[in-house]
Amino acid sequence: MAKQRRLQTEVPWVEITTTPADWKAADPALLATMLGQLHLIRAFEERVLDLAAEGLVHGPAHSSIGQEGGAVGSIVTLRSTDAVNGSHRGHHQFLAKALTHVAPTGLTLDALVTADIQTVLQRTLAEILGLAQGYCRGRGGSMHLQWFEAGALGTNAIVGGGAPMATGNAWAQKHAGTTDLTINYFGDGAAQIGSVLESMNLAAAWKLPVAFFVENNLYAVSTHIEEAVADTRLSVRGQGFGIPSWRVDGMDPLAVHLAMQEAIEHMRSGKGPVVVEAEVYRYFHQNGPYPGSAFGYRTKEEEQEWKKRDPLDRVAAEMKKLGLIDDAGIESVRAQSVAAMDAATAELLEADPEKQGRRRIRPELWPDAAFVNVGVRGDGSELSGLRVLDPSRSDAAREETKFVDAVAAVMDRRMGEDERIVVLGEDIHRLKGGTNGATKGLAAAYPDRVLGTPISENAFMGLGGGLALDGRYRPVVEFMYPDFMWVAADQVFNQVGKARHMFGGDNPVPLVLRTKVAMGSGYGSQHLMDPAGIFATSPGWRIVAPSSAADYVGLMNAALALQDPVLVIEHVDLYGEKDEIIAGDLDYIIPPGTAAVRREGSELTVISYLSMVKHCVEAIEQTGMDAELIDLRWLDRASLDWATIEASVKKTNAVLIVEQGALGTSYGGWLADEIQRRFFDWLDQPVQRVTGQESSPSISRVLERAAIARTEEVVAGLELVRRNAGGAR
Repeated sequence: MAKQRRLQTEVPWVEITTTPADWKAADPALLATMLGQLHLIRAFEERVLDLAAEGLVHGPAHSSIGQEGGAVGSIVTLRSTDAVNGSHRGHHQFLAKALTHVAPTGLTLDALVTADIQTVLQRTLAEILGLAQGYCRGRGGSMHLQWFEAGALGTNAIVGGGAPMATGNAWAQKHAGTTDLTINYFGDGAAQIGSVLESMNLAAAWKLPVAFFVENNLYAVSTHIEEAVADTRLSVRGQGFGIPSWRVDGMDPLAVHLAMQEAIEHMRSGKGPVVVEAEVYRYFHQNGPYPGSAFGYRTKEEEQEWKKRDPLDRVAAEMKKLGLIDDAGIESVRAQSVAAMDAATAELLEADPEKQGRRRIRPELWPDAAFVNVGVRGDGSELSGLRVLDPSRSDAAREETKFVDAVAAVMDRRMGEDERIVVLGEDIHRLKGGTNGATKGLAAAYPDRVLGTPISENAFMGLGGGLALDGRYRPVVEFMYPDFMWVAADQVFNQVGKARHMFGGDNPVPLVLRTKVAMGSGYGSQHLMDPAGIFATSPGWRIVAPSSAADYVGLMNAALALQDPVLVIEHVDLYGEKDEIIAGDLDYIIPPGTAAVRREGSELTVISYLSMVKHCVEAIEQTGMDAELIDLRWLDRASLDWATIEASVKKTNAVLIVEQGALGTSYGGWLADEIQRRFFDWLDQPVQRVTGQESSPSISRVLERAAIARTEEVVAGLELVRRNAGGAR
């Protein structure tokens, strides 16, 4: 029989329960502050549900009633520079952080509501109602609450979506030389989500000061935790990643506080992340003013048993035992909290003149409809003052280089001048510059700022997003292949792409995402896509696609200076080519709205980008057509050079859009529609397109070639335009 030895992890996993001695030893001021915060949050949440029942909350109202103890107990002693983020059920976390920020020395129970606290309550309620005075100007509503000044990074409607962003914020805190920390709150459902587990692993590997705080309320909407996992003690997750973990009764705010004090000491001392699981209970359904029993997935008896453990009652009862408060004092705290909500509500609502006995939101408080697109991206004014140079129009001396060497050289130049730049991705620190040499020399020159990551695109993309939002760093994230964006799609599109706009339009998101198109390299259907079409139809992203080394320098410099997320697409066909850059100059920019006319002509306008520009040159020479060739460089809606396109279309009256990739995710489909809408009266025929086939490129050399476009397909497209023009005559 084989010899067996029982294995154990090397990190603690403990459960904390309070005793009467703990309550006696607690600072009375701490207990008073916790009681005050609990009542303010409860009154706030009750008012939200009342307004939801009146039909005044547009969208969901995810109440935290019953769960307040976890948030208050864990946040009450945090600094303003500590940070929190959470999920869609995050009103209590946001309010606990905001109240702690505006009352850092605690609350006074006989004068509970200061002017600052009243403002917090009103602005938070205004946000949930979608009003302009809200913290996110009404765009966030119930699920997206953010106030950076208070350390509230933003709650999140995607289950588990905030974990990578919190991990990035913790990286920034650590490497900025602070002892600050970040807490990421999520529920029992998110404890199984890949982005959370990836973030735990990354945080543990890099010893980041982030707490993964599980509010285990037993139900993911209506599915009980026992149906979802084998071990319902969700803090066990920490054992798999070498993270010390605490399990605690979340209905006991002091127990949560004591567990968090131990966890906080661990994080502030540089020992890395923690997991804290608080058992809590939401008294109401997933959304709205009705209990879960009304929907049949739990019983009234179960709900009543949990209500007997109410965190507000627990703190009040313990304070009474200690002689710190009496029934009149408790009622006063409750009355002050309700009065504060009455005052906040009165500022936001009025009697509805058209419906007797009903209320409405004051019309003047709604955001202006013209605000709808403001803040999707910045205005680019941060580029003013930087030196602009267009290599296609410059006669400056050139020097020979390979395209991929220019990629590495411009990054080296910028990292040498800007200590904020951090580069992260898979294998970028090995293999003499990653899989293609694009980061050659960077790891040796900047070892603390070139971060080779685990294979976990969700985690390191979101970590980059957290770094960008923190503002102290400028992350450059590399996806080895663009198809991997689907693995990290939540972080790419729901988080990074939407962050500026979703939270009110003010917060910059300075992040560069580099990736390479590898069509023709034989890597098959899951490695070769062109991501331009997907990103062009997703809000918030700018896109650059250089066709030459000299352009790459100027476009990357602009991308690194912008306060928006920028996708930089490269092509493996260009990497090894001999090319030229401006001699001794790696410091100019090519700003948005700057296309290059590679060839002037009058017969038709050919529009392309990346390696297909050279295929277009070859095809035009083969057909002898007098075509004008535009190299877009910038591809996103806001950055396209519409002036150059317009001038060319009005001259040629015909357009051929050329790209290499698949028909279904085509960039040209979107661009053709936009051109026809803008310039319909100037077109003598429909906009024509050259693309790859419907299929993704596959491994077979023959089938891969059949799936993508190159010179031959461009020739066919040019001849089609010529035939159509002949028929028109």
